[in-house]
Amino acid sequence: MGALLKFSRAIDWLNAQVGKYAIWLIMGSTLISALNAVVRYTFNTSSNAMLEIQWYLFAWSFLIAAAFTLLNREHVRIDVINSRLSKKTQMWIDIIGFAFFLTPVCLLVLDFCIPMLIQKYQSGEMSGNPGGLIRWPVWLAIPVGFTLLMLQGWSELIKRVAFLRGQGPDPTLKAGEKSAEEELAEILRQREASKTEATSH
Repeated sequence: MGALLKFSRAIDWLNAQVGKYAIWLIMGSTLISALNAVVRYTFNTSSNAMLEIQWYLFAWSFLIAAAFTLLNREHVRIDVINSRLSKKTQMWIDIIGFAFFLTPVCLLVLDFCIPMLIQKYQSGEMSGNPGGLIRWPVWLAIPVGFTLLMLQGWSELIKRVAFLRGQGPDPTLKAGEKSAEEELAEILRQREASKTEATSH
């Protein structure tokens, strides 16, 4: 289990770094968009290449940040039922989801898009728009993004198995977030402090 947890930490570190720098792609897309708007309204001209760079950067930021989002448990979840289940049941639901849903979907996407990427790279396919860009760089974002997402799914699976075996912390808690037991203890401490203060007066 120790080797798997080390592998999990390496994946977490990788996706944390990717997520930290993905924001620069969004900033670049925003700046290019603003520049395009200024040029278009000031000089009544625009560039298809610059317009396409915007969505290239946005596509890259969206796809490579998906794993970072999973790492930080920020994906949309339906917790109405899940929150009523025991912690062990929640862990098993996540394990099944990562192993039998997330991983196969990522593998299917990779199986579909990698041959397409190779074909576009070999053919040198260009955008159909006048002055547009070559296509393969934006297609490259798909296998990179889904590989990172699949790896993060494996990391989350490892952390949940470790938790069930008593060999790791609760992976469903965000950094700095208190567990239900800690929150209850905090409430009891506050009540005790309030009673003590009322008695002293």
